[in-house]
Amino acid sequence: MTMLQSVVRRRRVVAAAGAVSAGLLVLSACDKPTPRATVTVGSDSVSAEAACYDDGKDLGREEAAKCAVKKASHTIEVPQSETLRIGVDPEVAETGWALWINGQQVTNVYKKTYYSFEGVDLFADQQGQAAPKELNISIVEQDKTDSTASKVYKGAWNFKLKNADS
Repeated sequence: MTMLQSVVRRRRVVAAAGAVSAGLLVLSACDKPTPRATVTVGSDSVSAEAACYDDGKDLGREEAAKCAVKKASHTIEVPQSETLRIGVDPEVAETGWALWINGQQVTNVYKKTYYSFEGVDLFADQQGQAAPKELNISIVEQDKTDSTASKVYKGAWNFKLKNADS
């Protein structure tokens, strides 16, 4: 009887070890999700993971600029003079972030999880040119350092804004 119990016990140990190994294998195949950014206009909202993000490591300005012009996976319509609201995860706010439009930084660095751009007319006519039908915006995680130190660029989240009035 003891020999039978020993065989059963060994099978259980082997089965448990196999289950633990399989679980670790499955977990190692999963990527940690990137922080999220959210864009809200009126009652509509879109949220996305980063287009570029290396687990919080510095991408460099050149790579961040390339990421900021990648195709956006989420689109939101924006009526003229509507408030544009942006939300980021707390870890992004801790580093800092700036708004980029069509690959160019257009704001200073914010250290808040939420910021609203009141009555922004992103689609206004520009010096005799017709208003654009759409814009690509990026939230770029970058630190707020003085101009003598090199900046750190950690990620970019891209969204397409469509002119709801065109």
